[in-house]
Amino acid sequence: MMTGITGTPGTGKTSVAAELERRGHTVVRLTDTVRPYVIEEDRDRQTLVVDVDRWVEEFEPVDGIVEGHLAHLLPCDRVVVLRCRPDVLRRRLAPRNYPEEKIAENVEAEALDVILIETLDEHPGEHVLEVDSTDLSAGDCADRIERFIQGVLPPSYGSIDWTDYLEVGR
Repeated sequence: MMTGITGTPGTGKTSVAAELERRGHTVVRLTDTVRPYVIEEDRDRQTLVVDVDRWVEEFEPVDGIVEGHLAHLLPCDRVVVLRCRPDVLRRRLAPRNYPEEKIAENVEAEALDVILIETLDEHPGEHVLEVDSTDLSAGDCADRIERFIQGVLPPSYGSIDWTDYLEVGR
């Protein structure tokens, strides 16, 4: 069974995946798989543009966890969407030395549920778990994900609303 861990940058995917790997789970970091599919570098946004269709088509499924903000585009059996309150997300992204525009873009994407909506476009709701990582440790998030993978924790999404954090006038 392949489980995806996805979310806006800064929501805790890498930390949670590292904890799950420490616990013995097989973890594939999608940043390690996309390099052959990069078609350009967007220097203004400090990001790589990936041929996502080709990457998804050629991705070899794994029995384990795939981690990355594109994981929800893969044919996962289950998908966990990590979420983070936008004001906290902004503080998490600031030390990464991203341009303010990139931070604002990610904060807005989080407030607008972009990754969750994309996930639900690709996967049935009964395969999706949304986890608010704002006040949870990586270990607490990993506990929930393990329970979801085991079928102990039921799917759940749609209860997080960050629209009050949208920045007006930007």
